[in-house]
Amino acid sequence: MRELAALLRTVKDPRVGGQMLSIVRVEVTNDLSYATVYVSSMGDKADTAGAVKGLRAAAGYLRRELGHALDLRHVPELRFVPDDSIAYSAELARKFNEWHKERDEA
Repeated sequence: MRELAALLRTVKDPRVGGQMLSIVRVEVTNDLSYATVYVSSMGDKADTAGAVKGLRAAAGYLRRELGHALDLRHVPELRFVPDDSIAYSAELARKFNEWHKERDEA
């Protein structure tokens, strides 16, 4: 997960490079053939979806570089999935702050 997060900075695709992306979690199958990578961004859903499309296009590059960095003979196929947990958390924090201000004013 850490190596993949570091590799995201090297992707040249403008859909990926122009955003602050976070890898929320990675789930690897038992036979290590597939890795599902959950990606979130501070932008809206359209920005995250565009970044995921860019990551899917760069999956071969990321897989090759990941194999070199981790010295693996077999690297799982990377599947990128959008995750809105960061945006959801930011929205909850915003609502909580609004509620807190209203309560203090009353």
